[in-house]
Amino acid sequence: MFYQRITVDLSELHQGRDTSALETAIDATASRFNMNWQMHKRSEKKRVAILVSKVDHCLWDLLIRHANGELDCEIALVASNHLEPGRHIAEKFHVPFHHIPISPNDSNGDLGAAKEKQEKAMRRLLNDAKVDCVVLARYMQVMSEEFCEEWAGKCINIHHSFLPAFEGARPYHRAHTRGVKLIGATAHYVSSELDAGPIIVQEVAHVSHRDDVSDLKRKGRDLERYCLARALRLHVDNRLLLHGNKTIVY
Repeated sequence: MFYQRITVDLSELHQGRDTSALETAIDATASRFNMNWQMHKRSEKKRVAILVSKVDHCLWDLLIRHANGELDCEIALVASNHLEPGRHIAEKFHVPFHHIPISPNDSNGDLGAAKEKQEKAMRRLLNDAKVDCVVLARYMQVMSEEFCEEWAGKCINIHHSFLPAFEGARPYHRAHTRGVKLIGATAHYVSSELDAGPIIVQEVAHVSHRDDVSDLKRKGRDLERYCLARALRLHVDNRLLLHGNKTIVY
């Protein structure tokens, strides 16, 4: 298997901004050699939606980086199943905020039905807003198989790298009790298998007996910020290729 990424300067293209003739020529060559190809124009920025719940450090980080010009995309919206802190943070950066709660009372007390209804509303919002990429910035909901299939290769998640050793609640407490010497974070594309999608970025930090649970959490938040921002930057800069359950990173 051979992969290649090429950056082309089209400033002297005879057709101006019209790349149709070039794309036709590339497609003919690709078909001849049974190749898959894509063309992305740098002038066409991806529209990104950030989904968040109550933990806000990744949301703050992404919006600050975007405001500083570090992420070459449009932040189309912030959405959450909770009103705060997402609304407060989005308003500071003049980004549209949408509150889509999970309301069992509207589904005769059926939590499962309420979650399904909420996710359908979220999917409508993303499609109506013409979103190209979804970022789960500590959005603490398990996405359905239908959602994962619809947004395959276009939805990025972040989590600590204790999985599967310390899966579930209070991972940092259990890691501290175990006496781990490394903690980490993983940014990956979502898949129907929970937290098992193609990995984009992973980072680790050393810990010692001097670190308490709060130190582990602080270091973990730092890693999550970095990994998620780097993963999103790679995606919006079109530096990622997918092959099966692996990513090719340029």
